[in-house]
Amino acid sequence: MKTVPSTLTFLAALLLTLCAGSVMAVEPVRIGVCYPMSGPSAVYGLIGNKGLKLAQRERPTVLGRRVEIFLADNRSDRTESARAVARLIRTNRVDAIIGGLTSSNTMAGAPVAEKACVPMITPWATNPEVTRGRKWIFRACFTDPFQGYVGARFAREHLEAEKAAVLIDNSQDYCVGIANFFIKNFREMGGSIVTRLSYNTGDLDFTAQLKAIRARHPDVIYCPGYFKELALIARQAREAGIEAPILAGDAAQADDLIKIGGKAVEGLSFTTHFDEQGVTTEAGRRFVRAFHAAYPDITPDSVAALSYDTYNILLDAIERAGSMDREKIRRELENTKDFHGVTGVMTMKNHDMIKPAVILTVRNGMFRWLTTVNP
Repeated sequence: MKTVPSTLTFLAALLLTLCAGSVMAVEPVRIGVCYPMSGPSAVYGLIGNKGLKLAQRERPTVLGRRVEIFLADNRSDRTESARAVARLIRTNRVDAIIGGLTSSNTMAGAPVAEKACVPMITPWATNPEVTRGRKWIFRACFTDPFQGYVGARFAREHLEAEKAAVLIDNSQDYCVGIANFFIKNFREMGGSIVTRLSYNTGDLDFTAQLKAIRARHPDVIYCPGYFKELALIARQAREAGIEAPILAGDAAQADDLIKIGGKAVEGLSFTTHFDEQGVTTEAGRRFVRAFHAAYPDITPDSVAALSYDTYNILLDAIERAGSMDREKIRRELENTKDFHGVTGVMTMKNHDMIKPAVILTVRNGMFRWLTTVNP
């Protein structure tokens, strides 16, 4: 004999079915990511993406909605960065964007996001022009004025440098910007710039620049370039008999710097955002453990840590906004205060993060933490 379900049981089953259907129908939170997954800057995009994946794995939902990431490769190119941001907005209909990474590529994509009124937060672009005068563009890192100040102070106080030679990659906005801030601060601290020379991304021979540097006998060479050219400059400098210490910026933090530079980069120091030996927050300690568990053969670097922080900064703003209203999210990004992230305790001010800087050096073929400098 068949049992006829009671009216109450039937209604309960129907309600569960409708609720399940409602959950399935809820739109995901759509986050666009504009990273260099190919081209000269791919090493940064690849490890940065690992930091993002780890963050998403740990925090897959916000406001009860699944977070979906759409990754666009900007190919380490300015023009493609603008196109990638446009595709994320028009085709993928993203609610917010993380990226780009390098200052040049971020500055190329930022006007597109700004015009579309889509919040965009970059993990690693330090050039102050990235956010200047913009309503919808933010950063999770410190800026080059602070980094240039920290580098100049390290050169004067730790390296006891009186004279500095500056070697700049003129094809990168980041390199030009940070070099200018170093020069300004180094001079204000009583040092002198004995020569200022340039090169371009992709150059392989630095003989002429190094010959001119050697003739001026500097106490330090400030070269805030990307890892490949920086490693070659270090090798050729040592081969030319130049013994002055080399000081760089955060773009130096890539394992390939040591692979390419070898013994020539021993003693090279640089300002950066993160090192697992200098972690100061519980969030940082958890990140280090989780990253090593997820990627046992890879050391977490600044780009991975900043990408992880950026994801969580954005989701925190969405939670505080209480909806996917872009204007509310934008306002909450502006209101980010005392965020305890992997890369330190930070507060947003004028769309830029006020936070500590780290100084690393190469010792015995490894990056070693020297100190942390608070703003």
